[in-house]
Amino acid sequence: MESVWDYPRPPALVACDRRVRVELGGVTLADSTAALRVLETSHPPTIYVPPQDVALERLSPAGRTSFCEWKGTATYYDVEAGGRRERAAAWYYRRPNAAYAALIDHVAFYPGRMDACRLDDELVSSQPGDFYGGWITADIQGPFKGSAGTLGW
Repeated sequence: MESVWDYPRPPALVACDRRVRVELGGVTLADSTAALRVLETSHPPTIYVPPQDVALERLSPAGRTSFCEWKGTATYYDVEAGGRRERAAAWYYRRPNAAYAALIDHVAFYPGRMDACRLDDELVSSQPGDFYGGWITADIQGPFKGSAGTLGW
């Protein structure tokens, strides 16, 4: 078991040792064995998929950004597949801060906005709240930041 309270701050960037798959509307948007995990205190891991393993033609600019004190400015994508459009449901870092340079153009998906996100064959759950994009699996222990009352964690 991994406890999110053992994850570091600033976050660690590590290789994901599991196969990552993301689906929406019956379409596989991502399938990778080369993804990266960001591990940050109080958060389930966020998964970043290399662009060559993403159906980039299904993504379009959402016209939205956010700022992470560690990674830099994130740019969001709308995701469209199988007749569905999920607004600002994925994001990437075009120019991440130096410590996170390996994340350049890797795509992260909000698991709660997709039909399915899997690590190997395990269907993941999404991190609580509507901002963070952590992937919760059976081997990850919380409590997790994101739900009401956790903003100050």
